[in-house]
Amino acid sequence: MATEVKVPTLGESVTEATVGQWLKKPGEAVKADEPIVSLETDKVAVDVPSPVAGVMGDLVAKEGDTVEVGALLAYVNEGGAAAAAPAAAAAPAAKAEAAAPAPTASAPAASDDEEGGSLTLSPAVRRLVLEHGLDPSKIKGTGKDGRLTKDDVMAAVAAGTAKAAAATPASAPAADAPAAGPSRKQERVKMTRLRQTVAKRLKEAQNNAALLTTYNDVDMTNVIEARAKYKDLFEKKHGVRLGFMGFFTKAVCMALKDIPGVNAQIEGDEIVYNDFADISVAVSAPTGLVVPVIRNAESLSVAAIEKTIGGFGKKAKEGKLTMEDMKGGTFTISNGGVFGSLLSSPIINPPQSAVLGLHRIEDRPVVRNGQIVIRPMMYLALSYDHRLIDGREAVTFLVAVKNAIEDPTRLLIDL
Repeated sequence: MATEVKVPTLGESVTEATVGQWLKKPGEAVKADEPIVSLETDKVAVDVPSPVAGVMGDLVAKEGDTVEVGALLAYVNEGGAAAAAPAAAAAPAAKAEAAAPAPTASAPAASDDEEGGSLTLSPAVRRLVLEHGLDPSKIKGTGKDGRLTKDDVMAAVAAGTAKAAAATPASAPAADAPAAGPSRKQERVKMTRLRQTVAKRLKEAQNNAALLTTYNDVDMTNVIEARAKYKDLFEKKHGVRLGFMGFFTKAVCMALKDIPGVNAQIEGDEIVYNDFADISVAVSAPTGLVVPVIRNAESLSVAAIEKTIGGFGKKAKEGKLTMEDMKGGTFTISNGGVFGSLLSSPIINPPQSAVLGLHRIEDRPVVRNGQIVIRPMMYLALSYDHRLIDGREAVTFLVAVKNAIEDPTRLLIDL
């Protein structure tokens, strides 16, 4: 008996998705509730589990197809139908094999089935493996269920490990090798749904908002000293590392309380003021940058904030962020400093009206009490919608954040 696998409900207002990657092939055994296909929505990737145990049957949707909620994706053959499934899949597989060009000696072949076991590679990962001539079976995967991510492949490239077996057979004459020369090849890859949504929203922000950015710098000396003094005790008590995001999030929440317009948004001809601070934090995921939300951050301790951010980072790496994790948000903090950025002008995340950009900490000469001294300095950048937020409010907000970071005691006494 064949059981239908359909697109599940994806979340509020989400009606369609893109088939990102089939995790099981026709003829492969599957367990009940085992993920068989990954769907990409506007915000997250959603794994669709098998409703029953059995063998994968025909795939109705192909990778890259756009499918609506309730649409048929594939069939899973239960029990007695298991033996027939591999045979049914053999014909199209053989046809595809006949149509596929044979790998050349100058490009090492890489497939989903490698020596040492069967590996499921996403199109992007497979492309990187082929490009760098790697053996995917020799790379440790850190993704969900041990899958390889692009970061895993690039780490192997940097380390010089996982090289594939010699691509050119010993018997091949040297004359057959193509002459070396500069590469001129091009490749067209369809944008993921997430990247399409990011592009659309960023362009929407530029088109609709009156974007302006104001800058300042902050002396990180006191925060660095406080972190160094208490980080071990903090981790021992709370089970999470003490980072800088906890301090900045608390400082932002205090500043939003004083300058509520920065935490507001425009809806039609009305301004909506929020008496809560749902802080969106940019987190790096295998599929790109995602922005989960810390709910009611104004009422959380530094420890609770760090735990929440750490949880988001882990879920993003494993591909387990949900639509609910990224819904809403009244203000965004984007930390480009972790990637080495010295200065940038972030773009707001509609319908939010402002975003704070953090950057790398760098020792620079500054004047203190008439003396030139070296201090660990960071540039801050606040981009905002000038239709709603005046320059005075923006500068006041940024200075409030700067003062709280330079004197962390203010965070304790709400000053």
